Order: sequence, then structure tokens, then C-alpha cells
Amino acid sequence: MLNPTGSTPCAIGYVAFSGANLQHNYYITKKRLLTLIVAAIFLLSGIFLRLAYIQVVWGKDLQAKAADQWQRDLPIKAYRGDIVDTNGNLIATTETGYSVYARPQSVDEPEQCARVIAEVLELDYQTVYDKLVKRGVSEVTIKRQIDTAKAEELRSYNLEGVYLSSEGLRSYVYGDFLSQVLGFVSSDGVGQTGIEAYYDKYLQGINGMLLTETDLVGDELEQGSMTYIPSVNGLTVTLTIDAVIQTVVENVLQLAMYQQKPQAARCIVLDVTTGEILAMASKPSVDLNNLPRDNLDYLMKYSKNTLLTDVYEPGSTFKILTASACLEEYRNGNSKAFSAEHIFGNSAGTRIIDGSKISCWTKHANGKHSNQNLSDALNNSCNPIFTDIALSLGKNTMYDYLYKFGYGSTTGIDFAGEQAGILVPESAVTNGDLARIGFGQTIAVTALQLCMATSAAVNGGLLMQPYLVKEISDPTTGQVVKRFSPTVVNRAISEETSKQIATMLQRVVAEGGGKNANVPGYQVGGKTGTAQKFVDGALATGKYVSSFIGFFPASSPKYLVLMIVDEPEGQSYGSIVAAPYAGLVFREIINYKNIAPLE
Repeated sequence: MLNPTGSTPCAIGYVAFSGANLQHNYYITKKRLLTLIVAAIFLLSGIFLRLAYIQVVWGKDLQAKAADQWQRDLPIKAYRGDIVDTNGNLIATTETGYSVYARPQSVDEPEQCARVIAEVLELDYQTVYDKLVKRGVSEVTIKRQIDTAKAEELRSYNLEGVYLSSEGLRSYVYGDFLSQVLGFVSSDGVGQTGIEAYYDKYLQGINGMLLTETDLVGDELEQGSMTYIPSVNGLTVTLTIDAVIQTVVENVLQLAMYQQKPQAARCIVLDVTTGEILAMASKPSVDLNNLPRDNLDYLMKYSKNTLLTDVYEPGSTFKILTASACLEEYRNGNSKAFSAEHIFGNSAGTRIIDGSKISCWTKHANGKHSNQNLSDALNNSCNPIFTDIALSLGKNTMYDYLYKFGYGSTTGIDFAGEQAGILVPESAVTNGDLARIGFGQTIAVTALQLCMATSAAVNGGLLMQPYLVKEISDPTTGQVVKRFSPTVVNRAISEETSKQIATMLQRVVAEGGGKNANVPGYQVGGKTGTAQKFVDGALATGKYVSSFIGFFPASSPKYLVLMIVDEPEGQSYGSIVAAPYAGLVFREIINYKNIAPLE
């Protein structure tokens, strides 16, 4: 039967079905194409990002690795910076030296080459030969720091594969001059001790290099290029040390060593108004140009700056602190303190503290040292009176002044290895301990601590931070990179008390135990000290540290000198053994500075 339209129903249904199927296939194809495009975009983006990452993030590392494969570098050592004194006088410098390198791949005749190098540089033949035939390395070091003459001799042989690289050779103008302060460098030119170590980052400079192109096995390419990267020399370090005063001190110490035959002699000179160290020396010392590197015990013993690394009992020089604390507390209204006019009794020159006898250094026969005031006690260095003061002020007050004057902590000097001294813990101090601390026993200090505390006692009452370097500058431009200035740590005592102490100490030198340090026509103040040494934790019989600490002019202190003679033969009193040498230093400073006498 026919449809009224005349068409076949099956045919109509087929056509409709085929059109829908085609449209469906079109959308599927379009979706797949879109997916493929998106995937391609993601893939290309990933590749691009990866390439960008390699270029930006890994770029420098990959370039360095590539350069390392086709380039060999010969180091060009920077010259270490100079060290000069406060007036610009050269003390340590760097001369031209050379290092010898070899590239085993480029050495044609290792036997002949090794013989020549061993003979010229005075080395073991087999050691040199083994280096020249070593495989798996691009470069070996034969010897560091040879002088110009040896370098020229070696260069004349024109050895294939052997190279000379210029580098700085550290040189000290005066050998053993200022040796414990300057310190020394390693064979690689790195600061090991002293100023050389403390300011190494300023002194060392920045190394350069000479780059040469090579093949895969490390041989230089005949037509290869060379790239020169210059080194940058180190900065100049200017010390507070005055070379003239340092020379005076070293000469006086040598004299003390000859005359007193001690184990050691030491001295510090400083400016009490600023904390600048003007001279610092110990004898025996070492020659910095000829260090005994094969004897490390000797090297470390005599290159160490014992003035700030070793501690000792200061003895009577410490009485300056006790006197200062007494006068300051009296000024502040402490009823337990004594006035400058107070008269101390005799008590036969002894005190019994916790069952232990404390005696004066001399017998009080015939009333000697009786009825003294504080100035008399300093003048006569009478131990019992300083025992009375310490016990009367009490533990808390005495320890307050110990801390104010810097004891029990480092001074903060620009030098590694400084010690803080030894204080009996405040909680553990007995009356016997406190009594002895009053006159400089049962306490261990460094020489530098004693200097800074005494400076505070006479400079107006200010504890200063000591320093050894005044400035650091660029030698090329002259521009100052870093400058150091006086630093006040704290106020220890008042100006009025400081003036009283300075006047009393002037009397000690004018008519008391310090008279051997006196310079006629000039106001010199000071205090002597004699302390028995401790060895293995016990007092050593017959072994003493003799010392004198003084300053001038007493009316307006400027220069302070500490002289220490360690274990002198014969006499041990600081008044006899140490004071005269301090007097010599005072005289030479006066001559050098052309200081006029008082009218």
C-alpha cells in the first residue's frame, strides 16, 4: 500500500537515520581533534618550560661544567693586603712569589722533567715523578711559594707541561717584630693566628685565573684561546700600634731578658683615653719570616699572645681596684666604706680570717706601716688594710666593682683567643677568699684586663674597649672601607674618685714602691706587684711574677704601661725587677713625643 504522499516509509526512515549518524561522527572527530590539539599544546608547553628551566635555572651550572670539560684554569693568586702601623709604616707586606704546577697529560718526558724540578727546587725525585705521571687529574701542584730566582731558573729549562703561577709571598719587614700580635699565615696564604687571622677576610683578596682551551684528554689546543681573569688584591689594615713605641718596648724587653734571666718578659702600652693599643710584645718570640713549622710546640708557645690568652694572679697591682671601690662607695654614702682620711690600725701587721693568717709583705716591727690612711696603704702596699676594705664592703659590693672594671669577662679586643680570667663564683666566695681578693690573690686575670681596669681607675672612670686596628682601606683608591673608634663599655667610678686614685698612685711612684719607674720632671703614677705563681694547681716555691703598672701624666693620664717579668732570677719584687723597665719605656715615649717637663 502506498502512502498518501507517495513515498515509501522505509526509505524515509533510512535517510533520517543516515543524517543523524553523520552529524554524530562529525562531533566525535571534532572532539578528538580538539583533544589532540590540547595534548600537543601541553606537550609543547612542557618541552618549552623544560628548555626554559634548563636555560635559566641550570644554565650557569651547565656552562660551568662545559667550560670545565674544555678549559683548564691556572690560578692567579691575589696579593694579600699590607699591614701598617698607625703612622703608615709598613709592617707586613706581600712580595712576588711563584707556585709550580704540572699537567700530567702535557708532560712529554716525566723522568727528565722530574730530575730537573727535584734539583732546582730541592725536592725528592720520586715524589715529583709520581705527580708528573699521575692519571685521572688535570693538574697537580709541585711546590708553593718559591722565590723569583728559583722561578727564573726553572723557567729557563722550558719544561713541557710545567707551569709557573705568580702568587703573593708573605713578608714581615722586621722578622720577629710584633710577632704575637701580627700572627702568621698558612702555606696557602690564609691567616692562622693574630691580626692575620682575625682580619683575614679583608686581607686575603680575590683570586683570578688563566683559562686555556684543551681537548678531551686535557692537552692544550694549539689554536685554542686564553682568557685572563685578573685577581683583586687585599685591603690595607692600619693598626693602632705605633712602630716607634713598639720598637722601644721590644728593646726594653730584650734588656730585661738579658739582665733578669726570666722565663718571659711582657709589656703593653696603651692610650687610656681611647683604648688604643700602642705597643704589645712578649719575649721570647718567633721570627715570622722563618717560622719553626716543623716544631709545632715551640711555634705555638712563642707565637701565642699570652698578654690576653694567659691568666695570672695580679698581686698588689690589683689593689688599685680595691682602693677605687672603697673611695667610690664612701662618696656614694656607703657607711661600710672608708674615707681617704680614715686611719687603719696596725694589729701587728696581720689578720686572722677564718682561722687563716694574712700577713703584710714586710714585718711590722717598730710600728712600721701602723696608723696608715688609704694613700699610705697604697704607698706601702700593705695587704691587711686591703683585706679590711674588702671584708667591710662585703662580697656583693666587691663583686659589683669586679664586674664594673671588666673582670670575669673578655675585654672585646679584636683578637681571637682572649680569656675572661678566673673569678671564684660569687655564691661560693668565703671570707678568706674575699680577704685575699682585696690584695690581688684568689683571682686570676689577663694582663690586658688589668690594663683596662687600671685605665678606668685613672682616666676619669670609664672602662674602654681596647682595639688593635684603626681602619681598613683600599690601597688602590685610598678609600676607607671600615673605621674603628673608641668605645666606652661602662662607667666604673666617678671622675672625682678617679682623680683621687691618680693622685695617690702618683705618690707611690714619687716616694713609695714604684719610685724606680719615676721620671724626674714628669708626673708618673703607678703600682708594683709581686705574685707567687701557681703550677699544677698549687703555689710554686720560689716562682714569682713581678710587675709594675703605671701611667703619665698623672694629672691628665694619657699613656699606660704594664711591665711583667715572669720568674726572674734573684730578686722578685716588682719594685726592683719590673718598675725600672717601665721607667725606661716612659722616658723613651717622652723623648719620641717631645713632651716638655712640668714647669
